[in-house]
Amino acid sequence: MPVISFANAKGGAGKTTAALLLATELAHQGYRVTVIDADPQRWISQWREASGPVRNIEVVSEVSIASLQCHLREMKAQTDYFIIDLAGARDALVTTAIGLSDHVMIPVQGSAMDAKGAAQILDLLSFLKEKANLSIAHSVVLTRVTSMVTTKALVAIKGLLAARGVNVLTTPICERIAFKELFETGGTLHTLDPQKVSNVDKAKENAGSFALEVMRLMPMKVIRSGAPRIFGFGRNAA
Repeated sequence: MPVISFANAKGGAGKTTAALLLATELAHQGYRVTVIDADPQRWISQWREASGPVRNIEVVSEVSIASLQCHLREMKAQTDYFIIDLAGARDALVTTAIGLSDHVMIPVQGSAMDAKGAAQILDLLSFLKEKANLSIAHSVVLTRVTSMVTTKALVAIKGLLAARGVNVLTTPICERIAFKELFETGGTLHTLDPQKVSNVDKAKENAGSFALEVMRLMPMKVIRSGAPRIFGFGRNAA
């Protein structure tokens, strides 16, 4: 029952798209997925409303600091993977969610601003390790990668992250019309009509490779600490 959070202190980093792609691919493979939509924009909740019932996926839309741990506890018996989509911020809810996570995915586009937003999450992870003795695994996933993103920019970002000892996923999430279409029409990549949406097969291949890499990092059967994770960091934690 791994808990995977998607976090970047800057909005627009491709965080919600990455979270939805992982959730729908895991569900397609037969895993039971609970998505906790803790982003005030509620894009995944809106996707759920457009989709109707989607096999193997539950979406929790009303999330607070007080309710988050309750959702994780109450739904664990019916969930193989929890995925938490967080706000583009560094606040108390983000801090709490990260502290309850088994792995934190940090989406980053090929820009300096996204890298700075990622750095804030990395600083938060360091803070949790120092103040609460929580060593939380984390990885960066490059998002919205297109042929227009120069190799030089990506190499620079990877070099910056490598200098901090941060794992960068081999599979980037490309810029695909099919990914955007999910938020317009609902459903999954496997329900899109390839006659109406271009390059659906390439989109499915990209999402499948991304999900497979995440599963290798975070297999379903995870031995989690039985010790409660209690947060009392005060105002400076956010």
